[in-house]
Amino acid sequence: MSELREIRVLSSTLKFSAKVILPIAVLLMAAAAYAALKASKPELTKRPAPEQVSYVKAMPISFGDHQPQLHLYGEATSGRRVELRALVGGEVLSVSDNMREGGVVRKGTELLKIDPFNFDGAVDEAQARLNEAKARLEEFAASLILEENGVKYDETQLAIAVKDLNRAVPLAKRGAVSKKLVDERRSLVTLRRQELERRKNNLNVWRAKNDQQRAVIKRLKWSVRLANRRLKETTLVAPFDAYVSEANAEVGRLLNVNDRVATLIDRDWIDVRFTLTDQQYGQIVSMEGTVVGRDVEVVWRLGARNFSYPAQIDRVAAKISSASGGVDVYARIKDPRQPVSIRVGAFVEVHVPDRKYTNVARVPGSALYNNSKIYVIDKGRLAERKVEVIGRFGNDVLVRGEVKSGERMVLTRLTRPGDGLRVKEL
Repeated sequence: MSELREIRVLSSTLKFSAKVILPIAVLLMAAAAYAALKASKPELTKRPAPEQVSYVKAMPISFGDHQPQLHLYGEATSGRRVELRALVGGEVLSVSDNMREGGVVRKGTELLKIDPFNFDGAVDEAQARLNEAKARLEEFAASLILEENGVKYDETQLAIAVKDLNRAVPLAKRGAVSKKLVDERRSLVTLRRQELERRKNNLNVWRAKNDQQRAVIKRLKWSVRLANRRLKETTLVAPFDAYVSEANAEVGRLLNVNDRVATLIDRDWIDVRFTLTDQQYGQIVSMEGTVVGRDVEVVWRLGARNFSYPAQIDRVAAKISSASGGVDVYARIKDPRQPVSIRVGAFVEVHVPDRKYTNVARVPGSALYNNSKIYVIDKGRLAERKVEVIGRFGNDVLVRGEVKSGERMVLTRLTRPGDGLRVKEL
């Protein structure tokens, strides 16, 4: 029994050893075979990787003079706007058919008529007072002439009396006439002098009355002119060709003096207000001293159509807006009616010529790297050129720098550009 037990234990031990040792032996044999194969593998020569070539588009660089266009936005505003108000009070008798919101009126068109009855009467009354004053002046003038003639008569009578006295005095000394006669003639001379003085005083009075009456006539003439003006002001007329806005008058309405009737916007004076940044304004002013007088183009987009209007910068705003960070500029449209009438409030584009740059190269923005360099093709490879951005021209930039005229500039945008990179032009 003990032998049978030992045989079983030995058998179990052999089976376990076979399960463990056999796989290990197989692995060792495989490793040895791999090592033998690796050691006997033939050596292969390494080939260098082919150099990468980038295909690019290029163009020659040229230098010249360029004047970019600033593309800005603005709003059409009225250059002349008048609030039409009633100059006299009264009932409205008639109103023009064009006195409506958006109506168009021509210069001299009668817009509104106020009842002129009281003003006609005022003219008649003022004219009657003037005629009365003129008649009184004629009366005073006749009296003045009468007094002037009287003065001349009294001067003659005094001269005669003086001569008689002068003849009587030597005769009285010789006893040819009595002293009483001399005294009578001396009294007559005194009387004639007094009468002459009275006449002269009356003459001065009549002259003063005539001057006073002339002043009265002058004042009454002004009253007549004023009455006629008030009568004329019962009719309101358009002072210029205009668009009507905020109309506020109807037949039968009672207007008081200074009541607003409508607002008139001059059809031939339309401005465009837009803003230049401090940099844009400074660039132009630094070269030319002012922006006033600069020709610009105004573009009004209506749906799919664009309407262009020549304009000229007329003035710069009196104050600089800190909120917008720029300078408000006003350009006057030369003909607001052509090609179509532009209205106040229209949102428009404004194309303003920038300063003129001389001897610069115009480069597409896509060809500029880090805002300081471009690449050119030199013997089939990229070559870096340092440049300075002088200005902008739409999507292009104006540069100066190390680049030379005639070099072929790379236009294609490269992910990793660099000196020496092999390129081929498309």
